[in-house]
Amino acid sequence: MNPAASVGRTTSQDRVRQVTVLVGAVIAIVGATVGSGAFGGQPIAEAAGGSLSATATPVAPDSPAFSIWSVIYTGLAVFAIVQALPRQATDRRLRAIAWWVLASMLLNALWIAVVQAGSVGGSDLVIIVLLAVLATMFVKLVRMNHTTTLPSVVTDLTVGLYLGWVSVATLANTAAFLAIADVGELGLGATGWSVVLVSAAALLAIAYGAYGRRRPALVIPVGLAMAWGLTWIGIGRTNGPLVDETVATAAFVAAGVAFLAPVVATLTARRR
Repeated sequence: MNPAASVGRTTSQDRVRQVTVLVGAVIAIVGATVGSGAFGGQPIAEAAGGSLSATATPVAPDSPAFSIWSVIYTGLAVFAIVQALPRQATDRRLRAIAWWVLASMLLNALWIAVVQAGSVGGSDLVIIVLLAVLATMFVKLVRMNHTTTLPSVVTDLTVGLYLGWVSVATLANTAAFLAIADVGELGLGATGWSVVLVSAAALLAIAYGAYGRRRPALVIPVGLAMAWGLTWIGIGRTNGPLVDETVATAAFVAAGVAFLAPVVATLTARRR
């Protein structure tokens, strides 16, 4: 075993953490799946008066983009199982982030509940907190060496995809809140502000890539998820009731930047 993989003996706190995160993950995933309308009921796109639908604002991703949640939920379920394995009780990376992962899952379930209650402003607050939790995990994982293969791969891939997608979703959620808050177009107009937002996403992807350049297994999934979301923003603006060629072009360019930024950053770091 890698000596960096574990720290000390298994404690009662480790066992409590393992069981709590596993049970909490099941509750959070089932609750989020039911709440999103996967088994009937009101889909998220129809909740809150359709404020978060694929055509609500120029930066709303087209409907197929949300299929990434099935991948993220699968990763979270696998993470919950892996961290609960007896031999993983003392893994130092799992010890450092397991509670944070559980918090992120509960926040996601809360976000769905708030949207179903019709509060777009409340959902924006929740998703910003969720993004902060995921960013905290990202920083922790970048600063820690990998331990054994299974927990390291599962953790990096899941957190990376989760962070990348929520980064784009936060921008879309904020745009939806500003739209229903009737703040006006603040001088730039809907197209101008949409370009600013997708450009901000591209800059954020560059920042993630630069910071996590020595952790390709973590940062490349971030870029992939952001590129996925931005691509579907672009596709959504090329058809349907909210066509905007300027936003579509900006979104496609931003998607390319999000995809390439972590790859270029990690390759550059390896050459040094």
